[in-house]
Amino acid sequence: MPANTRLRERVLARFVGTQPGGDPFSHLRTLLTPEQMAAARRHLPTELRHAAVLVPLIDRPEGLTVLLTLRASHLKHHAGQISFPGGRTEAHDASPLETALRETEEEIGLAREFVSHVGYLNDHAVVTGFRITPAVALVRPGFTLTLDRTEVEEVFEMPLEFILDPQHHVPRDRDFKGVTVITYEIPFEGRHIWGATAQMLVNLARLLAEP
Repeated sequence: MPANTRLRERVLARFVGTQPGGDPFSHLRTLLTPEQMAAARRHLPTELRHAAVLVPLIDRPEGLTVLLTLRASHLKHHAGQISFPGGRTEAHDASPLETALRETEEEIGLAREFVSHVGYLNDHAVVTGFRITPAVALVRPGFTLTLDRTEVEEVFEMPLEFILDPQHHVPRDRDFKGVTVITYEIPFEGRHIWGATAQMLVNLARLLAEP
């Protein structure tokens, strides 16, 4: 069986049937002591605002790739960072998947007819006060993109196999309001993926590595 087919089947096996939700602080509980966790929580809003992102796995003949965006440098939140396409939930969104698909269409013009949703990663709380639901999807090639330059400066793809190699998950100590937090960076072709996006990619890699 070709390696690309095996990886696609592993993605389906891990994610089909998974539901949105889960502990949005689970990624921190493995990195912080209970005291550090309590200190970090004190600096976050009591009520987190909901958002969702699409984790687009492009089903290329040569292998699965992950599509990522470089956010515009003038944005209020996460300016100039590498991220998944997505954004805050609107009242009319029926589900986190609907939020992710709508925001992806608005930001980069990826038509949902090319997108096959397979499941969810665990929710992820971020320091800007959002609870982000990552919706994982396989994307059929043949799409064209039209970027909303007010939000996105560029898009690029990186091989999923690159992300699966734990040697590319570089731990970094970061200060969050006096609390030292261990985070990850993923260097790729002169770019540095960090913050919530890097942690989601690490979570994705760990799930796909599980026997």
